[in-house]
Amino acid sequence: MLQYFKKDLNYFHGACLEERTNDVEEQDDIISKSIGVYGRWQLQLTFLLSLVNVPCTWHIFAFTFQAAEKKLWCARPNYLENVDPELWVNYTQPVDHCSIIDISELNSSVYNSFQLIKNLNKNLVSCEKWEFEDDGRTLIEDFNLVCDRYHLINLAEMTFLCGVAVGGLVGGIISDKYGRKRTLMMCVFLQALLGTIIAITPWFEMYIVVRTLLGFISVSVVFSGFVLTVELVGGIWRIVAGVSYLFPVAVSYMTISGIAWLIRDWRQLQLAISLPGFLILGLWWVIPESPLWLLAMGRTQEVVTILQSAARTNEKQLPPNLDKLLLTEPDIQTEKAGVLDLFRTPRMRRTTFLLCIIWFVYYLLYYGIVLNLGNIGGDLYINSTISGAVEVPAIAVTIPILLKLGRRWPLSLTILIAGIACLLIAPMPYIYPEQWIITTLTMIGKFSVSSTNVMAPIITAELYPTTIRNIGVGASNVSAGISLVLVPYLWELKSFHSSVPMTVLGVCGIIGGLTVLLLPETGNEPLNATIKQQNTGRRMSTAKKICKHEVS
Repeated sequence: MLQYFKKDLNYFHGACLEERTNDVEEQDDIISKSIGVYGRWQLQLTFLLSLVNVPCTWHIFAFTFQAAEKKLWCARPNYLENVDPELWVNYTQPVDHCSIIDISELNSSVYNSFQLIKNLNKNLVSCEKWEFEDDGRTLIEDFNLVCDRYHLINLAEMTFLCGVAVGGLVGGIISDKYGRKRTLMMCVFLQALLGTIIAITPWFEMYIVVRTLLGFISVSVVFSGFVLTVELVGGIWRIVAGVSYLFPVAVSYMTISGIAWLIRDWRQLQLAISLPGFLILGLWWVIPESPLWLLAMGRTQEVVTILQSAARTNEKQLPPNLDKLLLTEPDIQTEKAGVLDLFRTPRMRRTTFLLCIIWFVYYLLYYGIVLNLGNIGGDLYINSTISGAVEVPAIAVTIPILLKLGRRWPLSLTILIAGIACLLIAPMPYIYPEQWIITTLTMIGKFSVSSTNVMAPIITAELYPTTIRNIGVGASNVSAGISLVLVPYLWELKSFHSSVPMTVLGVCGIIGGLTVLLLPETGNEPLNATIKQQNTGRRMSTAKKICKHEVS
């Protein structure tokens, strides 16, 4: 992989000495030329910004452990609390833990053996209280989410995912209007605050409301940080920075399993994953605003200040007339953008429509496969750790793949492979019912769609101009959120035939993979600043103008 980096670096060092017309190798923005394509400054910021993914990932996957099912039974009366639970269940709960034999005739003065229970009328009554096995404390236990209240567990997760769907778009609007840094830091603070409130909430209704807001905020943290990261670099380094930014997702996926195994009380676990978010607020004094966003807003003096600091860190010399060159950028100070601009022109409408389909499909695939992991059996903590471990190499291999093959074909193939794996899984229990085959195909699908999970945000960010980049990523996330809400109900289709859910996933994967091929290639293309530039073709970058100035 280093050979690609060295080749790119050698080109950038000699860019002002030799005229190149190959757009693939063109330095695409002011950062690439002024402060170096990827120096110490960008490396430090990529690492620091990636840290915001840690609490976000914890919050998303913690629910699996906080709402884990435990063995439970109708509670014993106080005067029977010394009775063995297994005997108590066998004698009094012949159906399930939601009903119990009417023992109202018994009391502490007459009860001396289970023989009396055998002689009781076998009328069943609903349980009013429950006991849980002594293995930590879940929110199911705290809020009595059992029997006729069991459906509220799915409601809590569905409302959280609805918050994720809406938050991506609204957060994008705020970020594109008020800046990446301010939006990111505001959401980091709210995420830590809301997570802490959840840990002490006394009512389930309050829990649902606050956790929905948490989903709304968390996705804004992820996308604002991602867009800021890719806007700090250019060329092939957008791939390196984008993938590196998302790498903590896989690591956090694994670590939440260990944290949940150590902390079995859901409230204590919630505090453990929320409080570190307050530490991330210290990044306010370290990370800058996106120079590209500032440039798009016409705030050139702030851009110069940031680049001066970056140049010192990277040991680069800025052009003496940089501020004047920045002012020559076309259409920078005049364009105001909003959600409707995603559909203003035929090209933008087509891009938005295709990306919404792709995001819907790959989220459906990703979480559909993740939910199917629960059918494999085994320990919840071990399965979650393995599932997270699969993502580490899946994310790592995307760097050389995207550098070598571009964006479009790798994204298409990863979705297609995941879809084909699902299609092969569907009939497998009937034609070759070997568990290792099903598990292997599941892991292949998980590996492939995990790579998609990294590639899709990168190509989406590259396809939208700076003025609506965050809005575009957020709009794509709305369709992804819709698929998230539908995933739990996908498995209801098993009532028709057990192979239907995986068949649906497979067909959707084929459609999504082919849809990607309708998008333009964005590999190493300059990031457009405005919608006008997006629709009139790639602009001559500021970096190239600076290069010409130096040569002359």
